Amino acid sequence: MAPKYGMQFAHVKSGVVVKGAQKTMARVNVPLDPTRTGRDAEVLEGSLRRMIVGQDEAIQQIVNIYQMYLTGMSPAGRPIGNFLFLGPTGSGKTRIVEATAESLVRNPRAVIKIDCAEFQHSHEIAKLIGSPPGYLGHRETHPLLSQEVLNQYHSDTCKLSFVLFDEIEKASDALWNLLLGVLDKGTLTLGDNRKVDFSRALIFMTSNLGATEMSALVNPRLGFNAGECARQSQNGTVDEKLSGKMMRSGVEAARRKFTPEFINRLDKIVTFKPLGSPELRRILDIELNMVQQRIFNTSPDRSFVFKASDGAKDFLLQEGTDLKYGARHLKRAIERLLVQPLSNLIATDQVRGGDCVNVAFDAECKALTFVKEAEGLAVHAMADLVDRSISMPAFALANGAFIEAGKTQSARSSKRA
Repeated sequence: MAPKYGMQFAHVKSGVVVKGAQKTMARVNVPLDPTRTGRDAEVLEGSLRRMIVGQDEAIQQIVNIYQMYLTGMSPAGRPIGNFLFLGPTGSGKTRIVEATAESLVRNPRAVIKIDCAEFQHSHEIAKLIGSPPGYLGHRETHPLLSQEVLNQYHSDTCKLSFVLFDEIEKASDALWNLLLGVLDKGTLTLGDNRKVDFSRALIFMTSNLGATEMSALVNPRLGFNAGECARQSQNGTVDEKLSGKMMRSGVEAARRKFTPEFINRLDKIVTFKPLGSPELRRILDIELNMVQQRIFNTSPDRSFVFKASDGAKDFLLQEGTDLKYGARHLKRAIERLLVQPLSNLIATDQVRGGDCVNVAFDAECKALTFVKEAEGLAVHAMADLVDRSISMPAFALANGAFIEAGKTQSARSSKRA
């Protein structure tokens, strides 16, 4: 007699009695949300959004590729992701690659950067893959893309490599042809026939292709809407229609420059938007925090705190805002107007360890002014005055003491911190 549905049964196979039970499928009809990301991907996204301003699409594409890698859904035998970043200079193309490395491996310099301007001739490819046996200087030529170079920043928690081909359009066709196999199969053959595995690598390529067309769309010189577009550009407001035109112009410029087989091997082509005044104001706060972090890292025995007033920030923005040059022009203004005067104050002992310096703007002189507001601050007191993203020297926090200019800490201890 056949067993009833859902009841236990036994059957004999090769002389062995196996007990089992028929399983029923439970129907739940629970709706799923494919837009949600895992915890690690959320941490990466949050970290990138704190460091990168105004480039949400690029952040989202990197997070999506990283999520596929974490879940094992990345295509086998290919790099984790192949990205082409287009856009004007100073929009954050290189910075987002460094921020990704900083978020995942805690080192912004863990990026293997290839300056493609050095490969304008086909014979210079030997610097990447090494000279083949028999050529003069074969043993002295160390390839820039060996397996040891790729794995040098791997750790126990993260085994990823970050390869950046900066300004890819300036390289010769020989480099593009060399990358065809890397982007598709994740393998590179060196001059001595050694294989390099790129299956754990994120490959980024940056280019200024289409920047002229994008600038013409943002700041048109002719037409009825030229004045309105100029005002929107100064305010940093770009509508969806204009954003779509800029994206299409960048992609079309890349398609005209590169071959179809090269474009076909890219996972994502992202067009970076020009940075307006609201984005530059947020970048200013990030750069000021980086200057404060630099003070703590380079001079642990003379660490002090500076506070910039709203007038000082407005002056820095006024001097550092140029839509043609983006955020790099702002960084140069900060170095010239803030960092250099601070270095003079440190060198002349006008600012000592534990001081609090107020940076304001003098409208009559049209220059920044520096006033010492307090001195002899403890480390924890200085920690309360700075942004939470800034890390204080670990050895000073452990001691909980004052930082005095007369005491000299060794550079070795500060690096361990």
